[in-house]
Amino acid sequence: MPKYLFIYHGGGDMSGPPPPEEQEAAMAAWGAWMDKIGPAIVDAGEPVGKSMKVGSDGVSDKVENPAYGWTIVQADTMEAACALAEGNPMIADGGHVEVAEIMPIQM
Repeated sequence: MPKYLFIYHGGGDMSGPPPPEEQEAAMAAWGAWMDKIGPAIVDAGEPVGKSMKVGSDGVSDKVENPAYGWTIVQADTMEAACALAEGNPMIADGGHVEVAEIMPIQM
């Protein structure tokens, strides 16, 4: 079954840690979403820190749409993977989930 990478972008104020009650509510929302898609999760992933961009013009901290975290899921099709991403707390907070199929390398 194909695997898909969910990359979380945007949403909420990421300038500092939220108050404890907002942190608890966010964790509950993420837990509920993960419970809902449960068996499809291959790797729940992690949040990520500050993004940097490396290109032909050098290194920059000016990343237009930084990643905030990731998850790997299994689904039969891209459409099914996108359906799993619906209801993700990042979307409810004004962000979005980028969905990309992981292409296995045949050696």
